[in-house]
Amino acid sequence: MQIIRNEEDVRAGLEELLRLDPRLVPIAVEAGPLPLRLREPGFEGLAHIIVSQMVSRASAEAIWRRMRPSTEILTAENYVALHPEAWREFGLSRAKAETLSRIAAAAASGSLDLPALSGMPPSQALSELTALKGVGPWTAEVYLMFCGGHADVFPSGDVALQNAVAAAFGLAERPTARALAGLAETWMPWRSVAARLFWAYYAVKLGRGLLPVA
Repeated sequence: MQIIRNEEDVRAGLEELLRLDPRLVPIAVEAGPLPLRLREPGFEGLAHIIVSQMVSRASAEAIWRRMRPSTEILTAENYVALHPEAWREFGLSRAKAETLSRIAAAAASGSLDLPALSGMPPSQALSELTALKGVGPWTAEVYLMFCGGHADVFPSGDVALQNAVAAAFGLAERPTARALAGLAETWMPWRSVAARLFWAYYAVKLGRGLLPVA
């Protein structure tokens, strides 16, 4: 099982991708260097992904500053110790607050070992995460990519990825998640690098960043 730890791993994965699927060569030229965007595995990384969902980048950053005002890592234990109404002060929705509380409680008790997910096969790691209420496939996949370092995860339900693939391949319409997942099988075992490639390509097309985490 491949694990991405640094930019060299991303470059190696991209070279292999271009060999596997030469159609990606012009896409890679236009996309330019692919960002690593790797965080340490653990509660803070997963919390940051959840906070960033369905809100603007500015809003997510403002909430995150209130949740993590110091330079110390936000741990599950620290989150569990917060007073019950802290989520209102942070600006979180009730649904996100409840999800974060469940994750923090599981991580603090030891029933969920987030760093250990990096060493599990992707299917097993995804099952562990999505077993938690409020953690959907997209959240789990993005965590495994950008915190766990998994090299072979592709969030096919991501609308930006669907649009990017449609634009890159000149498709008449955006592929469904199921269709995109089938297409992405060509890019195994480097599907996480393929996702980075298409996000970067689409970001160039739109002139703004599209990666799901900062």
